[in-house]
Amino acid sequence: MDERETAGSEAAEPLDEPAAGADRLRQDRPHSARMYDYYLGGKTNYAVDRAAAEAVIRQFPAIRTTARVNRAFVHRSARFLARERGITQFLDIGTGIPTAPNLHEVVQREVPQARVAYADNDPIVLVYADSLLGSSPEGRTDYVEADVSEPDALMAAVEATGCLDFKRPVGLSMNALLHFLPDDRDPYGVVAALTDRLAPGSYLSLSHCTPDFAPEVWAQIVDIYVKGGTPTQVRTREEVVRFFDGLVLEEPGVVVAHQWRPEPASGPSLVTDAEVSLYAGVARKE
Repeated sequence: MDERETAGSEAAEPLDEPAAGADRLRQDRPHSARMYDYYLGGKTNYAVDRAAAEAVIRQFPAIRTTARVNRAFVHRSARFLARERGITQFLDIGTGIPTAPNLHEVVQREVPQARVAYADNDPIVLVYADSLLGSSPEGRTDYVEADVSEPDALMAAVEATGCLDFKRPVGLSMNALLHFLPDDRDPYGVVAALTDRLAPGSYLSLSHCTPDFAPEVWAQIVDIYVKGGTPTQVRTREEVVRFFDGLVLEEPGVVVAHQWRPEPASGPSLVTDAEVSLYAGVARKE
């Protein structure tokens, strides 16, 4: 998959009326996962999400490119770990609304026996979690509702499923997640606590929005999310690199996401760094 792929959810029409339990599902105000779904061309979003997403698009028309490039990086990095690094276990935190193909579908094409555990604290993801459980016959998938801000509890919940063996290497995916953890929620401590639980030979894959190329525009985007009830903090490349402290970065290091190991079949990228505004990297625990 390349950055030109769109991978939205498959509901026939956009959602327009909040359902029962709207308060728990945040259907009465913009929701970051549903806004991301809208950027990808999906249908799992409400008028309130589309209005907020369109406000972001007015500030930064390339946000749809950012979302597609992120999705493509998720797929490339997962294939790289499965195909070239022999990783057969994956933990995807901050799963978001399922989109096709999901992470387990990508890695199980490479390694049918791969096991994938998904974790998210968002009730709306649980509504669609069945889409995350369609494992290959040889492999397995599981989903847990857990908060990344409580890493010990999250890892205990995943371990309780029996899906992953933390004594063996795991590919930890934290893509498009950490910009929703402001500094007052200790994002660096969260990442360190999670990677501390992983066996040597495990990998951390993450992507993170950045203001480096258009700081004033991204300040306005952050404001839209914060006013909608989603704490948000974008970070510079130096700040993103800090998430990999103590780990060994795979080449080419932390780069704008479309530059991370582009696949020849995709052809030359036509997007600019400023349009992407998303850093990405993969690193190994020794």
